[in-house]
Amino acid sequence: MGTQAEAFSAELHENIEALQTMMGHSVDFVFRILTISDNRRAGLFYLEGMIDIQTMQDHIIRPLMDRTREHEITTEYIKDRVVEVGNVTLAYSISDALEQVIAGSLLILIDGSSEGLLLAIEGWEERAVTESTTQSVVRGPQNAFTERLRTNTTLVRRRVRDMRVRLANVTVGSMTKTDVAVMYMSGIAEEELVEQLLEKLRSIKQDAILEGEYLEELITERKRQTIFPTFFNTDRPDVIAAGIMEGKIALFIDGTPFVVMAPAFFTDFLQTPEDYYQSYFYSNLIRLLRYISLAICMLAPAIYISLTTFHQDMLPTQLLLSLAAQREGVPFPAFIEAFIMEVIFEILREAGIRMPRTIGQAVSIVGSIVIGQAAVEAGIVSAAMVIVVAITAIASFVIPSYTMSITIRMLRFAFMIIASIFGVYGLTVGIIVLIIHLCGIHSFGKPYMSPVAPYKKSAQTDALIRYPFRSRTK
Repeated sequence: MGTQAEAFSAELHENIEALQTMMGHSVDFVFRILTISDNRRAGLFYLEGMIDIQTMQDHIIRPLMDRTREHEITTEYIKDRVVEVGNVTLAYSISDALEQVIAGSLLILIDGSSEGLLLAIEGWEERAVTESTTQSVVRGPQNAFTERLRTNTTLVRRRVRDMRVRLANVTVGSMTKTDVAVMYMSGIAEEELVEQLLEKLRSIKQDAILEGEYLEELITERKRQTIFPTFFNTDRPDVIAAGIMEGKIALFIDGTPFVVMAPAFFTDFLQTPEDYYQSYFYSNLIRLLRYISLAICMLAPAIYISLTTFHQDMLPTQLLLSLAAQREGVPFPAFIEAFIMEVIFEILREAGIRMPRTIGQAVSIVGSIVIGQAAVEAGIVSAAMVIVVAITAIASFVIPSYTMSITIRMLRFAFMIIASIFGVYGLTVGIIVLIIHLCGIHSFGKPYMSPVAPYKKSAQTDALIRYPFRSRTK
């Protein structure tokens, strides 16, 4: 209940003035005055575009006009006997009522009553459930999350029809008042982790929460910083359904089609839903290719730089002579050559994403071909370097998770610098340091490299390779 200063007045015209003043006489704040029983007036207040107008007309206005002629009008009578809407609550303060109106509710005030009624009849335009654009599959479910929180939770509940699925709501952001739903499976997810996550969400002091990344940064453990993603995000309901059955916790953020899941492990970012919709022979082959592609994406330019700069004796004679002939006339060392081509490709990749879809892909492909060929003919880079950069770029697209792909792309430049200074020996030390770092990362209290390090025999049925379903009953 609001304070006395914020309480509704029994006079409708005073409430109208107070509501309009607090809303700054905004043009989309609409109020309609109806004359009901015994010449008493009722005021309907809402934001244009935020409610279902047809529902208001058929199930609120019409019953108000028809069922209030011969009865004593009170808010309780209207709540229990008149309006035909499921979610109806009483409102006592102006500020609390306006918060619900801004969220998509309809406010009804009766002249002579200091109470109001809030009716949840949200009806704004929404995007329909469509196919996933970031994690598409050839075989399997083709629907994806939308920007509506309740639609997203429903998509998961349709797949996991278990009474142990729990849902807790938290509102974060003092200005946006974003609804966040925490979904988990009781008895499988660790209750301590759930309570810890809810406590962190409730303690957030932030003006705006517009997307999952806001929450990821705000609730991430600060003990050890890392560039690796420690939260998994996806727009596929089947991935979230599988995650909560494994004991993970899902965060649904209203207004974004991407759901955040924790804890997240390194192996999660190299798996796709299609691994479970194809033969396990094929799935394991593709998983192997992903790990190989990750290594190529991260290390291929660095290995080329180290071999051509410091360790020419490790190359076969014919290959060495071919590379030497190609590099004749190239004015830059191998590192500068690789750095220029990698930066150019990153620019082309970003341009392809930001440009209109109808021309973005064509421009990026043509740009890559034209620039690569022109650079070779001009003697700025060697043909072998163009091949290495092209293979590296293609390998980066094999990594299923975009967030992990960004991390690997950043590490590529770090390894290029190490290779240009220390050669293969520096690369070896760098890889060892990277593995040590990965083993020291935790995602919401859980080891990032689990179940590989620490090794868990019971979890190996779906770690690096996928076992047949007949050997996995849970």
